[in-house]
Amino acid sequence: MTTATYQRPSRGLTTLVVPLLAGVLVAVALGVYGRAHTPTGFAVGVAGFSAALPMKVWLTTGAFVLAVVQVVSALSMWGRLGVAIPPAVHRWSGRLAFALTVPVAFHCLYALGLQYDVPRVLVHSLLGCFFYGVFTAKMLALPKRDAPGWTLPVLGGLTFTALVGLWLTSSFWFFTAVGIKV
Repeated sequence: MTTATYQRPSRGLTTLVVPLLAGVLVAVALGVYGRAHTPTGFAVGVAGFSAALPMKVWLTTGAFVLAVVQVVSALSMWGRLGVAIPPAVHRWSGRLAFALTVPVAFHCLYALGLQYDVPRVLVHSLLGCFFYGVFTAKMLALPKRDAPGWTLPVLGGLTFTALVGLWLTSSFWFFTAVGIKV
């Protein structure tokens, strides 16, 4: 005689529902706002830069460099490098990287909106929405001690991948198509 046994979902998988839903809501809200809002053509001051585009390019490049620091310091924290990097390096490089993206995102959303007429710009717009959505999910999942072990590496990896994609579709494109300008 066999009895069916109830198998519980993977350890803590249900604790990810709220962070993931919040991330989806953030991504969708940014996309909807970007499409519904009438772009103004200008948004933030460009102190120290010749124009808004070089400002966004350099801030995104700074965030990209700090994202690489994030990956290296995360690997160190998880014992994958054999070198001890203080956890504060991970926390502060992440905070600074995020802070650098805020004026860029504000300018993109307010001045330009979500655009879809050029494939590169469409990919860039969607990656921007995805970046903030997955970043939200990662930050909300961070304090959840009963979340599955793969949660932070996957969400962190997706955040990094989105930022790399944003850099490739903006800064890298700018440097190769326009040149290096300040």
